[in-house]
Amino acid sequence: MAEIERESMEYDVVIVGAGPAGLSAAIRLKQLDADLNVVVLEKGSEVGAHILSGAVLDPCGLDALIPDWKDKGAPVTVPVREDNFFMLGEAGKVRIPNFPMPPLMNNHGNYIVSMGNVCRWMAEQAEALGVEVFPGMACSELVYGENGEVRGVVAGEFGKEPDGSHGANYEPGMELLGKYVFLGEGVRGSLAKQVIAKYDLQKGKEPQKYGLGMKEIWEIDPAKHNEGSVTHTMGWPLGKNAGGGSFIYHLDNNQVYVGFVVHLNYKNPYLFPYMEFQRFKHHPMVAELLKGGKRVAYGARAITEGGYQSMPKMVAPGVALLGCSVGMVNVPRIKGNHNAMLSGKAAAEAAYAAIQAGRSADELSDYETEVRTGAIGQDLKKVRNVKPLWSKYGLLASLSLGGLDMWTNTFGFSFFGTLSHGKTDAEATEEASKHKAIDYPKPDGKLSFDRLTNVSFSFTNHEESQPAHLTLKDPAVPVKVDYAKYAGPSQRYCPAGVYEFVQDEGGSPQFVINFQNCVHCKTCDIKDPPQNIVWTTPQGGDGPNYPNM
Repeated sequence: MAEIERESMEYDVVIVGAGPAGLSAAIRLKQLDADLNVVVLEKGSEVGAHILSGAVLDPCGLDALIPDWKDKGAPVTVPVREDNFFMLGEAGKVRIPNFPMPPLMNNHGNYIVSMGNVCRWMAEQAEALGVEVFPGMACSELVYGENGEVRGVVAGEFGKEPDGSHGANYEPGMELLGKYVFLGEGVRGSLAKQVIAKYDLQKGKEPQKYGLGMKEIWEIDPAKHNEGSVTHTMGWPLGKNAGGGSFIYHLDNNQVYVGFVVHLNYKNPYLFPYMEFQRFKHHPMVAELLKGGKRVAYGARAITEGGYQSMPKMVAPGVALLGCSVGMVNVPRIKGNHNAMLSGKAAAEAAYAAIQAGRSADELSDYETEVRTGAIGQDLKKVRNVKPLWSKYGLLASLSLGGLDMWTNTFGFSFFGTLSHGKTDAEATEEASKHKAIDYPKPDGKLSFDRLTNVSFSFTNHEESQPAHLTLKDPAVPVKVDYAKYAGPSQRYCPAGVYEFVQDEGGSPQFVINFQNCVHCKTCDIKDPPQNIVWTTPQGGDGPNYPNM
């Protein structure tokens, strides 16, 4: 195939991803120098279309970036008024009192928000400063310079045929080149993954760990609505099968966010995270809240949970990783958006100083230093042992030992030092012969829903004539390894029903990829035991269209 010729455009900074990290970087760059040329490229059909988060927002990131955000009309208007923690059994619950909780667990001063709407507002602020924001522009490739540095990205490639060839309406896209490239793609971004591998950025760090977060928006009976209420639960239905828990956040307009997180280091390949979420809603406490209401949206995404010790080196020549591309979620707080914003601000300040000094395409080491030693590093270092304690010793031990560790870390001391994570989440999966299948109740269509029906409430869409963006390193592996050894876990760990094994006429299993269903959560790229599934970006504008996630 002949080499593709593309037009190119030069910028000072090219930013991939219009999430809280990328938009914060763009805003800060223009605050520092209005004459800088800054572009933000977003693969979603609009800014916010691919944003899914809890979310209770710690406003410290906004405070640092846009101190007058309230006056500017930020959609951050529902303060947390009530904090509840419960340990669930199948039919009952035990309230965990707030007073023994470390101070960092207090949600006083935080807000229940739609991060999709926050990002839409942030994009407006960026554009008002002169930032070019282009939604519907998927970045499919990195562009490298003569010395191996990252020079830019290829964006806006359309019109490939299913076999990868160029169709009649093929558009090659453009090369957008910058003095520096920021990758704020979110969890397990395809370009960030390439950068981490190419420059060996994970060397000397713990493996990254992940969770799968699933979320529904419900409109409930006004009599049951309690604006500003925040509830977290642990225990049932997961029990000893997996780590994780739930969140129930009452925002305005009689709406409630109902979410469920399953840590992806679970061992049993028969575990079905989506069905655990659906079962959770039948707990008496939750069922009573939702009774008479209606679900109006659904979505899912992976969450980076490795924390302080799993953060890769975040700079390489010409490129910096922001936010969830690094992994900045404070796991016990279930918060990362504030750190994503602070990371974008820090990267912008490092790039501005470098450009002022006449530099380009080198490593922004000042950014890395600020993240590890500044507010982000301090936030994450205090809780670095909670996830490994949970993984190694279970929920109850993590509550007691993790709580003790967070308390002592408040004073700069830890009994445990820094614990390791050990295996990747893919390596944690055990063969099916060591486990029993789990019998899940059938969804009732009122509180719980089958997966494909729920996926329709993510409003996801993919052009079917393009190549599948979910690729296999070896097409034989799903049947020979996944199905034979692990009972085909991809048909369960995917929260959108992308993967299935069907029987051919001879009764042999065949692997089917329904990529049209994909909500871009990246769980398959993370949890597939042989690491044979690779998530790549589809053409721009495809994927979920989340309204208020």
